[in-house]
Amino acid sequence: MKFKIAQISIPILVVILLAGCKTQNTLNTTKPAASKETSIAYTTATSFVMMPLEIQLKDVEKLLNSNVNGLIYNDSILEDDKTEMKIWKQAPILLTESNGKVKSVVPLKIWAKIKYGTDFMGLNDTREFNLNGKVTLNSDVRMSNWKLQVKSVVEDVVWQESPTVMVAGKQVYITYLINPAVKMFKSKLATKIDDALNKVTDFKHQVVDVLKKISEPMEISPAYESWFSINPIELYSTEAVLSHNKIKMDLGLKCSMQTLVGNKPNAKTNWDQLVMKAVTKMPNQVQATVAGVSTYENASRIITKNFKGQTFASGSKKVTIENVALWERDKKIIVELEVSGTVAGKIYLSGVPKYAAENQEIYFENMEYVLDTKGVLTKTANWLLSGVILKKIQENCRYSIAENLNEAKKNIVPYMNDYSPMPGVFVNGKLQEFSFDKMELSNNAIITFLKLNGTLEVKINGI
Repeated sequence: MKFKIAQISIPILVVILLAGCKTQNTLNTTKPAASKETSIAYTTATSFVMMPLEIQLKDVEKLLNSNVNGLIYNDSILEDDKTEMKIWKQAPILLTESNGKVKSVVPLKIWAKIKYGTDFMGLNDTREFNLNGKVTLNSDVRMSNWKLQVKSVVEDVVWQESPTVMVAGKQVYITYLINPAVKMFKSKLATKIDDALNKVTDFKHQVVDVLKKISEPMEISPAYESWFSINPIELYSTEAVLSHNKIKMDLGLKCSMQTLVGNKPNAKTNWDQLVMKAVTKMPNQVQATVAGVSTYENASRIITKNFKGQTFASGSKKVTIENVALWERDKKIIVELEVSGTVAGKIYLSGVPKYAAENQEIYFENMEYVLDTKGVLTKTANWLLSGVILKKIQENCRYSIAENLNEAKKNIVPYMNDYSPMPGVFVNGKLQEFSFDKMELSNNAIITFLKLNGTLEVKINGI
């Protein structure tokens, strides 16, 4: 009877021992949850962007002629100065530059009714005349509140023929009768031309359109949802200079530049409140950042390779790391190590990511087991808590991001080399320095911000 009992007990004992070993060697740890941060924005210091504005006089001339047509002067009262007058633009107005001023030649057709004679015994008469002539104006140009302010004076009036009437059988020149009206007409015509020129050279709308376009966030890396945007603060302008049939001035944009990883950022500028300020000299200095994105998936793959073929031992007990996974929690990196060997399962560590500039690597400081993992190891595999093993694991939890940083630099270069966000607008820049600035953690990547210094110019050709 005892023999039979022993036969039955041995298999049971083996099962119990195996079950006990299995329970001892399997780690039952709790996986720390990841944070839910979806986007990261980083704003640099204030930057200044040069915006040279160049306007061809021919463009202004075209706009002026499209806005000034038909009847441009009408005096319908005869009794006040014995003259009625209507004036039409007869042909296109011509604009040229002369000694730093705008010279306007306005071809005119004039209808005039002249009252001549005396009122004594009703000895007076009226006659109507049609005249052709050209008026030449000179205009000073300056910049004020988004507009070119033009101040014109009539320089010359040339009649193609001198008006005459027959009086007592004689041809009498009546230019002297028209001249008083012309004197009054000169100032009114100058005002009319000024109003028209000021209207067509109000370029606020065009400049704001340019600013809106260059301020639209640019997706510099679709794979990592990396965005770069310019946020205007103030706009500056120098005095307008007229030379070689061009109106030139320097605009300058005071702005901040933002790099963001995640969702597309929303526009923040209140365009109605953007102020233009007059300055004598324009600064041109850009401080911006570009983002080097290293996904946790990519980092995990590289670190897993670092551990390949390595065993971590304490006496006769040893483990091999089969796989590594990373994610972010509470501004730290969680490192999941899947192990086999004396114990099997997953252990979790946390660490603070740091950047080593000398070899462009990410490594982790203050690495330690998370609380739950530490509790499990204390009960089942406290030899893994050894500082020596933890140090060796920490040494292998590092990886190069040189490729990510080079990609970040390459992503921004196309926007600095004759980039044209809209017709007639060209962006060029020189990047003089890249250096590490800051590191941030998102829910899917480690973002390394590179600081760059240089210059940026947005050239606006035409209006």
